[in-house]
Amino acid sequence: MIKINFICHGNICRSTMAEMIMTYLVNESHTKNLFEINSSATSREEIGNPIHRGTIKILKKNKIPIFPHRAVQITTQEAQKANLLICMDKNNISNLKRIINLEDYSKIKLLLNYANLDRDIADPWYTGNFEDTFNDVLLGCKFLLQELLKVQQDNL
Repeated sequence: MIKINFICHGNICRSTMAEMIMTYLVNESHTKNLFEINSSATSREEIGNPIHRGTIKILKKNKIPIFPHRAVQITTQEAQKANLLICMDKNNISNLKRIINLEDYSKIKLLLNYANLDRDIADPWYTGNFEDTFNDVLLGCKFLLQELLKVQQDNL
């Protein structure tokens, strides 16, 4: 089982959106038995808070199922369990490395790198643009799933 943890600053917008989109894509591809998908924050600012209303609105608009979620901060233990720590921006990577202790940081990746893009996913908490964030997260998740399924096939 591949354990993925999506990471952003507060865990109420982007990482939660990625968790729900990836869960949807995995379910649609009938491969949910291959994955464990979670999301976390690098900060403590939103701990315990629900999904941002803008995230809920854009997920509903795009018919992505929403499940209950409360923001949590990543821990070293959770990071060690994960096969992949997928960050939304470069600041998330820096913050993640500062708060967790891993022997190998190679499992930390930027989501859009899977789509061969070297850029961050904008935080809609600041931009207010949940549409662009949704499109970037969806793109990254589609390429991530494609790559992970290819690796699974190659290992058979």
